[in-house]
Amino acid sequence: MANLYVTAVPTADLNRNTEWFMYPGVWTTYILILFFFWLIVLAIFGCSPGLAWTIVNLSHFAITYHFFHWKKGTPFAEDQGIYNRLTWWEQIDKGKQLTRNRKFLTVVPVVLYLIASHTTDYQHPMLIFNTLAVMVLVVAKFPNMHKVRIFGINADK
Repeated sequence: MANLYVTAVPTADLNRNTEWFMYPGVWTTYILILFFFWLIVLAIFGCSPGLAWTIVNLSHFAITYHFFHWKKGTPFAEDQGIYNRLTWWEQIDKGKQLTRNRKFLTVVPVVLYLIASHTTDYQHPMLIFNTLAVMVLVVAKFPNMHKVRIFGINADK
């Protein structure tokens, strides 16, 4: 007898907290947000392009570190707490390492670092801040750091 039922393919990620990053155009939107933030910093502060890129880089560091690597759980109740001990970075792509999304999110701070450092002519105070920011973000994204809490900071009680 013929197959009367449609075979449904499950979605790639059922976690509502991370599924938005699977949508087409998210990478482009992410880059455009960074570029427009740079334009806004230039317009508001009237600073040099290099200083504006440094502000964008450090702001990107602070925001993404807090929301991707520090804050745990999800804002949705229907997951019944199964993600309460995981950061957003640990939840993305169901915890699978070295996916395209993870590689993209690792390359973005490195490219921001290169742009900010080059446009400030590698001057001393800006270079130190940019280097510290990129080092912290890249080390936090290493596959060996998955579910690792250094010195127990941000560990579950």
